Amino acid sequence: MFEPFKQFLLHRGSIKPQYISFYLKWVTECYHFLNLNPSTRINGDQRREFLSQMGKRHEDWQVKPADTALRLYDYFLSREMKTNPEAEPYSMGGWGALAGKMREMLRLKQRSSSTEKTYLTWLHAFRSFMKEKEPSCLEGRDLQDFLSHLAVEKKVSPSTQNQALNAVVFFYRHVLDKNIENELSAVRARQRRHLPVVLTVREIQIIFDHLSGLPKLMAMLIYGCGLRLQECLTLRIKDIDLEQNTVIVRSGKGDKDRRTVLPESLKDDLIRHMGEVRTLYDHDRKEDLNGVFLPGALEKKYPNAGKEWSWFWLFPSKSLSVDPRTLTVRRHHVHPASLQKAFKTALGKSGIAKQVSIHTLRHSFATHLLENGYDIRTIQELLGHQNLQSTMIYTHVASKNILGVRSPLDK
Repeated sequence: MFEPFKQFLLHRGSIKPQYISFYLKWVTECYHFLNLNPSTRINGDQRREFLSQMGKRHEDWQVKPADTALRLYDYFLSREMKTNPEAEPYSMGGWGALAGKMREMLRLKQRSSSTEKTYLTWLHAFRSFMKEKEPSCLEGRDLQDFLSHLAVEKKVSPSTQNQALNAVVFFYRHVLDKNIENELSAVRARQRRHLPVVLTVREIQIIFDHLSGLPKLMAMLIYGCGLRLQECLTLRIKDIDLEQNTVIVRSGKGDKDRRTVLPESLKDDLIRHMGEVRTLYDHDRKEDLNGVFLPGALEKKYPNAGKEWSWFWLFPSKSLSVDPRTLTVRRHHVHPASLQKAFKTALGKSGIAKQVSIHTLRHSFATHLLENGYDIRTIQELLGHQNLQSTMIYTHVASKNILGVRSPLDK
């Protein structure tokens, strides 16, 4: 069994050849310690028992790769094991019904339409991976094998693994009514810390010079307020306070509201833009169209609120569309692809070689505030970060010495 595992590590495990002998040694020691047949899969408690004993004789830097070796071997065994002949035949109908139930639960929990689409896509991938296994027979180890498959063979990023984990755990918890969190021990890709790409003020101005019209106003608002793309798209008329120079972000990441600064230089452009939007709003009311989408249960509580000016989109789409959940024909906000495409075109014309996107404007907002001397707590509030560590990442890309530290050599 260990020789096939060696070949697996060489071809699929992404382990350097000089380390493979150590991986085989740790797996062999574990099964000898547990007195088990090498073809038997061990559970999390057995693995932790061996690692605990190993930790008494070895350093942590040796225990961690041993843990990885055991997880890889467990995934290898899951691939080698044959399908249980007593299992019930595979039924697409059972999975199809559960997919419908998952969609209902996602809407009951008020998850966004993009989250619903993503979770259902991962459920389909999980169903394809399980092949002949019935949903009623699923266990926590099946999810572990699926995540290990993504990490070892598909080599997906850690963030993608976490997305798949959240989707399938939601399926187990709210659809199958199974709590499997204590059984999760997937082989994950190593977490890497990436510094955000940041544009200089001059580079941002060059990009803005190649934008025009609505895309330019939206891009400037994203940079000037530190918004996420979706937060900008979903702004309402009532979220812009021209007197207080503030922008209210409703139901941002983590379903949290926050207040951020409104650039003084954009007020005239916004007033002009709102006048154009008002013309579109008056046309919709004249045609007696359905009101815009309202979050949560507001549409039921206040049936006519969606037709009020204050709730109208700040950046409405020029055409009507069908709400995929309610099949209601109404006016939605502009599609994100329109801004992304315009930004990519402007970036190409600017000649800037950095790998950037719309979200880079938000990174640049935080970094430039740091460079201008604003404290990290204030920037945390403006960005809406729950954890200060998320904001501290910008201290590593700020071009100026924001801490005001003076080298002792200068004395």
